[in-house]
Amino acid sequence: MHRYHKLGKLAKKRHTVFRDENGKIYHEELKGNKGFVGPSSLLYHIYPPTEVLSTKQIGTFEIEEDEDKSLRMRHFYSNRVKKGGSAIMDRTPFLFNDDVVMMMAYPDKNDDYYYRNAQGDEIVYVSQGSGVLESAFGNLKYSQGDYLVIPRGILHKYVMNDEEHTLLIVESPGEVRTPKRYRNEYGQIIERSPYSERDFRAPDELVTYDEKGEFKVIVKQRNLFTEVTLGHHPCDVVGWDGFYYPYAFSIHDFEPIVGRIHEPPPVHQTFAGDRFVVCSFCPRPFDFDENAIPAPYNHSNVMSDEVIYYDSKEFMSRKGVEFGSMTLHPDGLTHGPHPGKYEGSIGAKWTDELAVMVDTHYPLKVAKPALKVEDPDYAKSWLDGEGYKDALGE
Repeated sequence: MHRYHKLGKLAKKRHTVFRDENGKIYHEELKGNKGFVGPSSLLYHIYPPTEVLSTKQIGTFEIEEDEDKSLRMRHFYSNRVKKGGSAIMDRTPFLFNDDVVMMMAYPDKNDDYYYRNAQGDEIVYVSQGSGVLESAFGNLKYSQGDYLVIPRGILHKYVMNDEEHTLLIVESPGEVRTPKRYRNEYGQIIERSPYSERDFRAPDELVTYDEKGEFKVIVKQRNLFTEVTLGHHPCDVVGWDGFYYPYAFSIHDFEPIVGRIHEPPPVHQTFAGDRFVVCSFCPRPFDFDENAIPAPYNHSNVMSDEVIYYDSKEFMSRKGVEFGSMTLHPDGLTHGPHPGKYEGSIGAKWTDELAVMVDTHYPLKVAKPALKVEDPDYAKSWLDGEGYKDALGE
């Protein structure tokens, strides 16, 4: 979400002399996207941000695709993958295409380096855990249910509290933004949107480090990881202002839109990307017409693949899912409620479901690591009778 924000000390005018109390000049850095015409922020550093002591390639980012590309409903128990390690370097890819990569991370240690994703924006959904996202723009506290939106090129690291972490990462080379229909011609979020500007949180504590030495930054670009060693602490910013910075939005602040009869999935949209959308399914009252069927009607994905990450084992139209389940319903197949869920929803008044949906405009590929935690019988779970029961473990 692009709105003006500032922290720390600023010069009266941009691109003019700005000195500290000892007369030493601060070094400007303009950070933004789309050249010099997109959203940007101007940062004031104690040391030149160009002070690089060394660089070296330390790894590659390559995803192997499942060789079985046949269309079918798929279900992955993402919470059963190997846990631990870094929030950055120990991410497990599940689904991907040219527009988006969906990964899971279960970090159990704080990194001793900073990270800069120079090839994509990131939406990080905090399914479990709390802590501080530390960046040159300041500290941003996070907790369960937060979406952390980190525009490309922003240096950061996670300082985790001592508790279990589960992170869903959605990475895209395009720009993450609020849906256009939620904004007026001036960029303000309009009435009848499921949130307002007050619900978005920017960094609110600027911590400036005046330290020389060797400081590591891992940069991801061209599907390579490069370790960059700076000669000073990277968070040496004394002040900044602009429209380009990391921010947080809590799924618990999403205001569901409900109606007399069933509303279509776009009412749950939270973010827009290039050729994909992110939606939030939250606790809410069901449709209130006496003849309403709260469960969704069967529908065909025309020009989109549907992915749902379940932050709760409860979901109004599903059986057999658990916390951390991830389902893929591909373009080309009709999908809808599990048997019994359609009729069973009639008369229901409320749901406590909590889930994140990612719809992509182009087909997704399944990453090989996801196969280790796949439910092989999920595609059969719409069958009545014994096959249906077996698939759900009932």
